[in-house]
Amino acid sequence: MKPIWIVDDDQSIRFVLEKALLRENLPTRSFTNPQEVLKALNDGSESEGPQVLVSDIRMPGGSGLDLLERVKEKLPGLPVIIMTAFSDLDSAVSAFQGGAFEYLPKPFDLPKALELIHRAVEESQREEVAQESVAGAPEMLGQAPAMQDVFRAIGRLSQSHVTVLITGESGSGKELVARALHKHSPRAGGPFVAINTAAIPKDLLESELFGHERGAFTGAQTMRRGRFEQAEGGTLFLDEIGDMPFDLQTRLLRVLSDGHFYRVGGHSAVKANVRVIAATHQNLEQRVKEGAFREDLFHRLNVIRLRLPALRERHEDVPMLTRYFLQQSAKQLGVEPKRISDAALRLLSAFDFPGNVRQLENVCHWLTVMAPAQVIEIKDLPPEVLSAVGEAVPEQPAEPAAIARAPVVASVTKEWAPAVVEPVQAAVAVEPSPQPAADVSWETGLQAEARALLEAGRTDVWDVLTRRFETGLILTALANTRGRRIEAAHKLGIGRNTITRKIQELNLE
Repeated sequence: MKPIWIVDDDQSIRFVLEKALLRENLPTRSFTNPQEVLKALNDGSESEGPQVLVSDIRMPGGSGLDLLERVKEKLPGLPVIIMTAFSDLDSAVSAFQGGAFEYLPKPFDLPKALELIHRAVEESQREEVAQESVAGAPEMLGQAPAMQDVFRAIGRLSQSHVTVLITGESGSGKELVARALHKHSPRAGGPFVAINTAAIPKDLLESELFGHERGAFTGAQTMRRGRFEQAEGGTLFLDEIGDMPFDLQTRLLRVLSDGHFYRVGGHSAVKANVRVIAATHQNLEQRVKEGAFREDLFHRLNVIRLRLPALRERHEDVPMLTRYFLQQSAKQLGVEPKRISDAALRLLSAFDFPGNVRQLENVCHWLTVMAPAQVIEIKDLPPEVLSAVGEAVPEQPAEPAAIARAPVVASVTKEWAPAVVEPVQAAVAVEPSPQPAADVSWETGLQAEARALLEAGRTDVWDVLTRRFETGLILTALANTRGRRIEAAHKLGIGRNTITRKIQELNLE
């Protein structure tokens, strides 16, 4: 494994981290200032670079934030942990905008620092695998059995000129399949021409497909070649064929039957050396029964049919597609690709995506623009995903059985009697509790609980009850705001840094 690079002008910090990481079998390399790091990056190859970079903010001869910016230009996927004093927390927040993985406040607790570095190493290794798979990604992605069937069919058709009908829901990638069929066919050297027959007005569609002669209609100042002629020697992709007007279906049938057509206003037959691939999201058999689609054209198109599965039928492909689209969106926008946490990825994979792959691509583009940090968390996902799937709050470690209580404030308003700790996921479904009886208030229950603990000889009553009270408040506020910490802090009347610190102290991450 590549080493952890530590950058700090304080020798004691470097020494402590080096020794602790070596005990964890993690190799290290230390630097005293940013210039040394940049020189090492420029002198060595990318394979000799760091697995994770841990850097101080304030150092003689350079800033950790400037170093972060320079390193990210060269190694965009490298997790960078910024060490900062509490007085530098504003700088640390801005570090996230520069792509920092996390910040480590000084003075730090060594076990927590090691845990953070381990998380960064795991993220780095996941990112390396993801980048390798994206770098070698073909024009289509899919590991699900249904997609493997599609790939096998494309392979079998690779040396064929036969007409193909692709069916599948909108946004499932039918044009990608058509392009793959063309790319792996004997016609790959010819043009690939696509036309959406549902997007062009009926009066213009005939001219678009077959072209027109000069003077064929008002405005036809010159002869124009249609899509069939433009696709000569290649492939013509007719998308949404089920919406083609009935009279044009007759002309298309004639072309498929004898390979000739006439331009609009023309008198000479034009030979069409074109392979036709059609696609539709509609049930063509039903359209035939309704009289909206010609049965003979249906059979002419339906020589080979490929059904493209909806994304909800191949949930296992969502992680691969998500990472691919995040990379593509970042490239289009000229920004650093964002990473996505395992928890957010699991939630995204559980979403049904009625808009299929196209919707997932749009979600990834939205996340690239809107997610505030470099690592996308559950709370960053679009509202339509969160509302459809629901957001789970991580479990809270139970207190000792003797003092365990349900950690939700709504339960506290009923009673403070000893109880088994319920999973904290219940917090997301907290309903306003019934009004307690007039003679029993939560303050009375609190006093009774405190009295019981005091009489039991406990000397940590303040800490125990305060911890449970704060836990209940924060979890209920987070449930109310669907995990949005800043909004929860605002509703509780506390600061953003306060709620973040409390969540860490109470082990609510």
